[in-house]
Amino acid sequence: MSTQQEAPQDRILTVPNSLSLARLVGVPLFLWLVLIEADWWALALLVLAGLSDWADGKLARVLNQTSKIGALLDPAADRLYILATLIGLTIRDIIPLWLVVLLVAREVAILPIAPIVRRLGYSGTLPVHFIGKAGTMCLLYAFPLLLLGDHDGAAATTAKVIGWSFAIWGAGLYWSAAALYWIQTRQLAVAARDGSGPPGEPPGEPPESGPSGPSGEQEGAETPR
Repeated sequence: MSTQQEAPQDRILTVPNSLSLARLVGVPLFLWLVLIEADWWALALLVLAGLSDWADGKLARVLNQTSKIGALLDPAADRLYILATLIGLTIRDIIPLWLVVLLVAREVAILPIAPIVRRLGYSGTLPVHFIGKAGTMCLLYAFPLLLLGDHDGAAATTAKVIGWSFAIWGAGLYWSAAALYWIQTRQLAVAARDGSGPPGEPPGEPPESGPSGPSGEQEGAETPR
């Protein structure tokens, strides 16, 4: 690969990365707003974070500013917002502890994937499954609705019902994606054992999975969503 192609991937000070960093900075502020029950401000911040999540991916493609650090910051920000929401809503008794355990256990379940992929000699990350993205989006919709559902009135009751629907679907999709990532990791292990997998770049994702992400060399070895 030429230097001209590699240079954009190594850039740090880009517009998409700035948006991702701003989202990360907003995580502790969001948690504080939830804990002091400033729910409307917390929801406003969450909406801004969601818009910036869409914008940084769009701008990275339009401006050709994809980068290794951007591939790490984007899913990290999503996970931290989910974690902050879980902590805040659990402390306020809006969601039960079993849901927190279920979602955290999923993250723990896929932690070994990245070191296994690196040990097999691949420098890239597993492509992000559409199911994983859908699960993340369901959870990001669920928690604000559950936060609204903690108030009084018919609108709050409706928000609570819809929020729990998104939460249940999100948790199910989250674990389904984890299973698919392990299936793909097993395929990499078989390919490495048979000598059919080119080192440095993971092969494509399984037929039942969704569209793949950027190339492995661009993203680096990280745990998928």
